Amino acid sequence: MQNFTLHTPTKILFGKGQIAGLAAEIPADARILMTYGGGSIKHNGVFDQVMSALKGRYVLEFSGIEPNPTYETLMKAVDIVRREKIDFLLAVGGGSVADGTKFIAAAANYTAEADPWHILLTRGAEVTSALPIGVVLTLPATGSESNSGAVITRKTSGDKQAFMNPLVCPKFAVLDPEVTYSLPPRQIANGVVDAFVHTVEQYLTYPVNGKVQDRFAEGLLLTLIEEGPRALKEPTNYDVRANVMWSATQALNGLIGAGVPQDWSTHMLGHEITALHGLDHAQTLAIVLPAMLNARRVQKREKLLQYAQRVWNLTSGSDDERIDGAIAATRHFFESLGVPTRFSDYKLDGSSIPTLVSKLNEKNLTALGEHYDITLEHSQRVYEAAL
Repeated sequence: MQNFTLHTPTKILFGKGQIAGLAAEIPADARILMTYGGGSIKHNGVFDQVMSALKGRYVLEFSGIEPNPTYETLMKAVDIVRREKIDFLLAVGGGSVADGTKFIAAAANYTAEADPWHILLTRGAEVTSALPIGVVLTLPATGSESNSGAVITRKTSGDKQAFMNPLVCPKFAVLDPEVTYSLPPRQIANGVVDAFVHTVEQYLTYPVNGKVQDRFAEGLLLTLIEEGPRALKEPTNYDVRANVMWSATQALNGLIGAGVPQDWSTHMLGHEITALHGLDHAQTLAIVLPAMLNARRVQKREKLLQYAQRVWNLTSGSDDERIDGAIAATRHFFESLGVPTRFSDYKLDGSSIPTLVSKLNEKNLTALGEHYDITLEHSQRVYEAAL
């Protein structure tokens, strides 16, 4: 196992009715900006629960944060924060709202002369202060409610960048599985795929004898395989939704990635597909991952065989046959959730692959993966294999 430092500071309030305890987590005299997306929280009762919990508090609203939050929209919120002297941000929504709110928190206090987009260009390294954040999670998927990362898109350039900084890690997150009952099937399926691939990016690398991390990751994958389809078939099954929600949080709160090598090449290639074509984040992961695993079967051989045995119960046949079976099972799982796994399924013919590769090059994403050996040529072949 590799050396690591792990700090997971987010307080989790999990379960039915936990939104009611929101007020105790925010200073009584705070000037709050509540951020959210398209307004579904006003139809499913979440908005009313939040406002009831914060009755008598100073609360302003900022809506319209997109599924892939844009810099242009978020800077409007930054203006409000500065003008109204906001000192606490409450994100009510899924990962995109949480990600966008992290950028608002960092940009509001950004004192450098450069455009706040520089926060993204420097991957968050120049953030020295940020407003405190709380999250009321409505869509389990990204794990953004308890980590320090965010992904933001600049609409004018089609650029999509990530940043990380411990100062934007939420102070608390409220996770009530009941608020997910009204989510459309597409969002539930996307969330399961997202959590699954987050886990795989930290698990399917190479062995370092991190037995605890491996077993934890395998448990998350098995839970998502078992409960993902049930979440679609039984939308009001509390226990199912609770397990999916908790799995998504645990998949990216730092725990399973501590002390083990991590990959993230699937995410890097997927981000460019979203930026260029507007596909859902999880859809791009479903496209890239099977092709990536096949392309990296030699480098990931030992862990792929472990994955085949422990997650998919594939114990017979040659090594290559079991690896083939594990990759095929992964693809079938995504497709069984209604998330297609090839470019052609989204009416994309591959003509944009040169542009996708060019974007990777512009961002210097030329040495990806746990071994930093995935070149632009390798990335192009993965895209081509995903047609």
